[in-house]
Amino acid sequence: MNAIKREAYMTNFTRAVLGALSLCLATALPAFGQDARPNILVVLFDDVGFTGFGAYGSDARTPNIDRLAQSGTLFSRYYSSPFCGPSRAMLMTGQDNHQTGMGTLVETVTPEQRELPGYSMVWDKDQATIATILSEAGYQTYVTGKWGIGAKGKNLPNHFGFDRSYVMDSTGGSNYDHRHYLPGYPEVPWFEDGKPVRLPEDFYSSRNLVDQMIRYIDEGDADQPFFGFLSLQAAHIPIQAPLEFIERYDGVFDAGWDVMRKERLERVIDLGLVPETTTLAPVHEDHRAWNDLSAAEKAEAARAMQVHAAMIESADFHIGRLLDHLEANGQLDNTIVVITSDNGAESGVTSLENPVFDLLLNGIHRLEGYDTSPENMGLPGSLTAIGPEWASVEASPFNLYKFYSSEGGLRVPLVIAGAGVAASGIQQAPVHVSDLMPTLLEAAGVAYDPGTLYGKSILPVLSGQTTETRGADESFAGEVSGNAALYRGNWKLVRTALPRGDFTWRLFDLSVDPGETTDLSGENPELFAELKSEYEAYVADVGVFELGQEDYAEAQLFSNLLEKTVSKYWPYLAGLVLMLLISVYALFRLVRMLVRRSAH
Repeated sequence: MNAIKREAYMTNFTRAVLGALSLCLATALPAFGQDARPNILVVLFDDVGFTGFGAYGSDARTPNIDRLAQSGTLFSRYYSSPFCGPSRAMLMTGQDNHQTGMGTLVETVTPEQRELPGYSMVWDKDQATIATILSEAGYQTYVTGKWGIGAKGKNLPNHFGFDRSYVMDSTGGSNYDHRHYLPGYPEVPWFEDGKPVRLPEDFYSSRNLVDQMIRYIDEGDADQPFFGFLSLQAAHIPIQAPLEFIERYDGVFDAGWDVMRKERLERVIDLGLVPETTTLAPVHEDHRAWNDLSAAEKAEAARAMQVHAAMIESADFHIGRLLDHLEANGQLDNTIVVITSDNGAESGVTSLENPVFDLLLNGIHRLEGYDTSPENMGLPGSLTAIGPEWASVEASPFNLYKFYSSEGGLRVPLVIAGAGVAASGIQQAPVHVSDLMPTLLEAAGVAYDPGTLYGKSILPVLSGQTTETRGADESFAGEVSGNAALYRGNWKLVRTALPRGDFTWRLFDLSVDPGETTDLSGENPELFAELKSEYEAYVADVGVFELGQEDYAEAQLFSNLLEKTVSKYWPYLAGLVLMLLISVYALFRLVRMLVRRSAH
């Protein structure tokens, strides 16, 4: 038996032994046949920035999330990945994304990366997930919503520990139907228990995904605990919400992004989420100043942010329905609830500054049947995004947003409440997305091998035993498509990729400067070198492929989009070119005829 097979065998053997041990413990603990271990509900938002929930200073109303924050623990330094797929892989496995073959997104992987195990985009058949381990220990396991981990259709949750699953296997899609949000891409696939399904005609993501989760829970065994993964589409492009929620925010965002970014800074300082010394980093040069917009542009931009806030409030409303249902069934008191986001706020756009490219994009939108008029924002057939300026408000007081390793891309909200979780308020210690799996396994009393995981349990913080998650010399790191960061205590070593970063390594003291405004690498050369060495060790350990400065994710995404767009729409493009040629030829003949007539 070679070394690789022996390691796989030992991993499977260890999992089997630990699972059997957990089952024995479970059957020994409960009285009258009922399993006393807690239910676990993980609710994952999509592209919600640090100040996206009310408890974190948002303008969006999230009363259900806020109540959980008040009754449990709210983390001010929770770090995820800047990309959704790698984040979800780490949440599910407790490992670094490269260790599971999810080094980046399918849409941004380069040809060189595809040859390496850290970028395979396909899980090994024996890949352990939190659902795998919990299922082996007697838990019922359910997932509804966005999956989006690796190659489409290759890593579906029914193969990795989930008893029931109803998922969209894509980075994003419409909240009303199967349409993709990216030009050139086919319909978004949905699967139930691994089989393709069509969405119902009256589908709206947050409502239907909660309904499906409730159905799975009700159809399960009430005497056995469950693990539910509710993976919402809110608030990924396209942002969409029922009109009744949108209209609640009339006038709320009329002050504009420049003013409201500063307001968010003041709120998070007042809430105690960041130190009083926090200052805002300058926005990128391509951000528009609010006062440079016309009245019509301001109205349209404010409406987009209304839809965004409405989508979050709508999701919170349906989360409340799920919590009320669990309470009515007597299950809520014995349930741990986790609410978080996969990465920072989305800065994407649905129109382009270049008039020729924007005309072509509008043509594609028409071909796809999108109604992009301001009057239809957020409603069926719409295609709306908040753009980089509003994203900087959602990420305030931090720098940048999704797709970058700045605090705005990595630091997102995390609320944990429920069974065994102390009402300890704000916790300032750093937490990584890979920490969630071992934490929840330990809370469930399920044995696992910590040596196989990148994350570590923070259960002692949740139970109120301590406020520290790591020792003073312990660090953790992350990398996606050239965006890299390493954290040790209050120190952050970071490199942010193009186009809005500059690929330069910097050092920040987050205890006084979470806005990342003052690079301290020159004042601390020994520490800078030491942390760089730790990052290089991380790279070697998990299998990072270091990209060049020009190989940034958005460039690869644009290249892939262009290829798919040309492939899908070439008949229309060919027809357009032919029409232009005919028009030029007709104009040439007309001019020639007029010249001849004038000569006679």
